[in-house]
Amino acid sequence: MMHRIKILTLLSIMLLSTNLYSQKRKDKVEYLSNFDKKAVRWGFYLGLNRMDYRISYKAEEYFPEAIDRIETTPRIGFNVGLIGDIRLHNNINIRIEPGLATNNKKIYFKYLNTAQDSVRKASGTYMHVPLLVQFSANRYKNIRPYVIGGVTYDHNFAGNFDNINDNSSGEFRMQKHNFMYEVGIGMDFYLVWFKFSPSIRGVFAINNELKRDAADLNSGEVSPWTTPIDYFGTRGIFLRFAFQ
Repeated sequence: MMHRIKILTLLSIMLLSTNLYSQKRKDKVEYLSNFDKKAVRWGFYLGLNRMDYRISYKAEEYFPEAIDRIETTPRIGFNVGLIGDIRLHNNINIRIEPGLATNNKKIYFKYLNTAQDSVRKASGTYMHVPLLVQFSANRYKNIRPYVIGGVTYDHNFAGNFDNINDNSSGEFRMQKHNFMYEVGIGMDFYLVWFKFSPSIRGVFAINNELKRDAADLNSGEVSPWTTPIDYFGTRGIFLRFAFQ
């Protein structure tokens, strides 16, 4: 995993170094000078993600020992997708970036005694569809910084939502349809043949992604896994390398 991260980082450094070297050799020629004047532009991106969950708890008598004792282990995953970019103004663009993201995590219920009960897998394979507004500064030679933000729809293919088994059978289940808000910063680098745009994004769930156990849905019954939880939602960081 770390080897792949190093390779991506090295490739980014090489691209930037090539650009800087070419600028020096050619007296800082402006590349792709008419690129941003196009009404519609297309591209693709590759990247990494690191996702976790924000958990809040119910203030009730059931399992008070659970409060603040449910932990998740953040993991590194991968994302890939396409870019559609519509120019509204010299400094404002609308972007849609449909893609796929993967990330697998473990959840630890530290108040439960056995390994069979206290550890659950939370697999995530997402169709990630952000609708974003990008605000860019004026271009300076071959660079252009920007900020970006908007809302995202996530379809979780691996959330086990339709599984009839719940945590009592070892299955942690999550909602299929989720909404998030996404914010980030980035930089456009205009190279000889294409525009390279690294960015870092923060992604935060809006809705509760937890699907409750059957015991939670029946009066008088309690699930030691989902009853103590009030809110369970994704939070993550995305590192993206876009090419247009």
